[in-house]
Amino acid sequence: MQDNAMSKWLSPLMAFCLSFIIIATLAPVTGIQIERQLDFWLLWLGTMLILALPLCYLEIALAKRSKTTAVQALSSLTRDADASPKWRLVGWLAVVFIPFLAGAMLSAASQYVATFTANGFAYSMILAVLAVIAFALSFVPRQFLVILTTIGVIAAVVLANVMGTALPEWKMTALEFSEWGNATVLALVASGLGMGLYWQSSLPAVKQQEIASKTVFPIWIAQLLAVVAFAFFAAKAQVPALALVVGLVAASALLIQMAREQLQQRQLAVVVQWAILLVAVFAWALSTVVPVFNIALLVWGLIICLIYAIFAGWIMKISHLRKSMNFSHEAFYNIWRIAVRIVLPLSIVLALVAVIGQLF
Repeated sequence: MQDNAMSKWLSPLMAFCLSFIIIATLAPVTGIQIERQLDFWLLWLGTMLILALPLCYLEIALAKRSKTTAVQALSSLTRDADASPKWRLVGWLAVVFIPFLAGAMLSAASQYVATFTANGFAYSMILAVLAVIAFALSFVPRQFLVILTTIGVIAAVVLANVMGTALPEWKMTALEFSEWGNATVLALVASGLGMGLYWQSSLPAVKQQEIASKTVFPIWIAQLLAVVAFAFFAAKAQVPALALVVGLVAASALLIQMAREQLQQRQLAVVVQWAILLVAVFAWALSTVVPVFNIALLVWGLIICLIYAIFAGWIMKISHLRKSMNFSHEAFYNIWRIAVRIVLPLSIVLALVAVIGQLF
């Protein structure tokens, strides 16, 4: 009962913090901090409804169906669906992506530290120090890491507004195709979806709750609040930027901890577990490859979401996820199924084209 009660508040709080932190990490890559384009933010909020919400339902439904973490669950889920074992690859893509994303957070934190301190430390040195701190913190209980991340995020937002950080005026502009790619990235990848994080954190609750919506809506609303909070935030002053660094390091420690937990459940050799975590994080210390890694982060995250949408929408048996979500009306399930089978895959493919198209 204690784990169940804890996961009820832990998952939404984690959703708010992680969404804000990942948005802060990816915003410079997508360029949304340059101008406050009202049309883009409305598009982003729209993708949160038509893309992020169905995917959040998908993740929690799979958690209810499997009752174990993502990388461990794919073995039983593929057997239940009489599907090829190749579909299990998505679990491994996600579990390796988690520490890779943690490395991106530490990279962003290192750039803030390098910008707002005058000690002359090199980027690689700063990242190495922050990574060591993150790995040490990853052994701290999860509740503490979520609270520490929350403190960093709230302090950064409050201090940015108290210190009078000037933000550009809101304005309407013409929508461009590239903005669809950025909005989709920020709605899915920046919300932490597809990685199995909420799947993992919500397990104690979903094992006892019959209706998936009781778990999904608090997480989704927390993600929406993170989007709204970020709309009024800019790390242009030293103090809020360094407060954000605290949140970034704590959030990266949380991701490292959750990835390590999944790898341990797969009973991999300890050496292999640490090799995956260390390589995925410390690869970001090579400053020359950071721009390439940033693009890889966007594409990789979208591909994971795409595979999950195809697997749940087209490969799994209809009855399995219907029972897991337990909607009050059949129409809601049909709407969700259309979103997962058609809207999500097409939207993600268009987003991939838009993201890759920005390179040329």
